[in-house]
Amino acid sequence: MAHWSIVTPHAPTPPHLTPAEAAGLLRPRDTLGLGLGPANPDGFLTALGGRDDWEELVVGGALLLGYYPFLAHPGVAYRSGFFGPAERVLLAQGARVELVPGGFRQFGPILRRFAPRVMAVQAAPPDEDPEEGWGVNLSLHMGATIDELLAAGRDPDRLLVVEVSPNFPRTRSLPPTYRNRLPLDVIDVLVESSSTPYELPPSQADDVDRAIAALARSFVRDGSTLQIGIGAVPDMVAHQLAIEETGGSYGIHSEMFTDGLMNLHRAGKVTNDAKGIFDGRSVTTFALGSRALYDWLDGNDDIAFLPVEVVNDPTVIARNRSFVSVNGALAVDLYGQIVADCVDGRQISGVGGHEDFVSGAELRADDHSLVCLHSTVTVAGETRSRIVAELPGGSVVSTPRHHTGVVVTEHGAADLVGLTVRERAHALADLAHPDYRAELHHAAEALGRG
Repeated sequence: MAHWSIVTPHAPTPPHLTPAEAAGLLRPRDTLGLGLGPANPDGFLTALGGRDDWEELVVGGALLLGYYPFLAHPGVAYRSGFFGPAERVLLAQGARVELVPGGFRQFGPILRRFAPRVMAVQAAPPDEDPEEGWGVNLSLHMGATIDELLAAGRDPDRLLVVEVSPNFPRTRSLPPTYRNRLPLDVIDVLVESSSTPYELPPSQADDVDRAIAALARSFVRDGSTLQIGIGAVPDMVAHQLAIEETGGSYGIHSEMFTDGLMNLHRAGKVTNDAKGIFDGRSVTTFALGSRALYDWLDGNDDIAFLPVEVVNDPTVIARNRSFVSVNGALAVDLYGQIVADCVDGRQISGVGGHEDFVSGAELRADDHSLVCLHSTVTVAGETRSRIVAELPGGSVVSTPRHHTGVVVTEHGAADLVGLTVRERAHALADLAHPDYRAELHHAAEALGRG
C-alpha cells in the first residue's frame, strides 16, 4: 500500500491535533456519534480514556473493533446498534451499554434523531480530487453516517472530528452520484495518528461448515450476483466457488466486503457484467478482513463503496440478476422464524442487513436467500437442536417467517417459498439432527390446523 503525507501545502486545512488534544474538545456532558466498525477512529477513542471527568457523555455507534476504557466510565452511556465482542465484554463488566434495535439502513435516520454534537470518523489522509478539490477518503466504510458527518461539519454548533492515518487505503465509489469523501472545508479538526485497520481473524471452518457450504453452493449458477455474509460458512462458500475449475461470471452486491470476495475476484470468477444494476463494479458499503484485503482495495476501481441506504435497499437488491444471499443464523423455529442476533435473552450481534438481503432475494423467482446454520449447538456441555418447535424464551426474531427463503444445515436444504405452514414445518424438521427429528415432525403435524 502507498503511504501519503497528510501535509496539504496548497489547500487551507483545519487544525491538526493529536488524539489527546482532540479528546479535550468534548465536554463532560456531551453527545458523540460514530459509524460502524471500520469507521471508528481508534486513536481518538483511545485518547478519550485519558479523561476521568465524564458526567454524562452519550455515545452512539455500532460494532466496536476495539476495547475503549472510557466506555466503562460510570458517566458514559453507550447506545449500540450492533453488538460485537467489545460490546459484550463491556456489558458483562457492568458498563452502561444498551442496544438500539434497528437494521443497518435505519442507523442513518436514528443518528439524525440523536443529532450528536460531535461526530468522529476514521479516514485516509487528505488528497486532491480533480473535481472536488482537497478532501479525505472514508476508506473502509461508507455505511449510514456520511450524511450526518457532512451535517455536523456544516453546522457551526457541532463538531466534526476526522482521524487520518497513512495506513488506511483509499477506496473508490461511483462519482458523481456517490462519493466516499469529506471536503476539507467541512472538517473542524484533523487528528493525526498512525493507527492501522482492524484485521478480522480468519474463520476456522470444520467438516460441518464444509458440508453446509457445499449444499449452499448448489444454489449458485454461472452469472449469479452474490452477497456473502460473515462467518465460516459464507467464507467457505466463497472459497469453494473460487477454487472450482468451472463456474464464474459472478457479480457482487454485498453489504460487507470480505477476503472471500477478494479471492473470488483474484480467481477471475467475478466479471460484474450482467448484474442489471451497477454493472462493471462490485458494490459494498464497508470492508472487514485481512491486511491483504485492505492493500488490495487501495485504489481498486473494481470495487465501489456506496451508502448503506442504496446497498441494502431490498428493491435495489432485487434488480440484480440471479441474486444469491448467504448468511448465518442462531436458530430457526418450525414456522421459519429466524433468530440471528439475540437468543436466550443474550444479545449476540444485531440485525444489521440480515432482513434486507433476505427480503431482497425473495422478489424474483430466480433469486435465493440462504440462511445457513449447524443443526445443533453445545451450551454448557448440553447439546441442543437449532431447529426448534418453539423459540426459547428471551429469543428475538431477526427475520419474520414470511421473508425466509432457503434454510441450510449439514443435513440438507429446504426451500420454504410457497409451502404451507405445515409443509414448511416438516421440511425444516428434516434438516434437524436425527436425534431431534421425530419430536419435531410430531410438532409439525399440529401447525397450521386451526
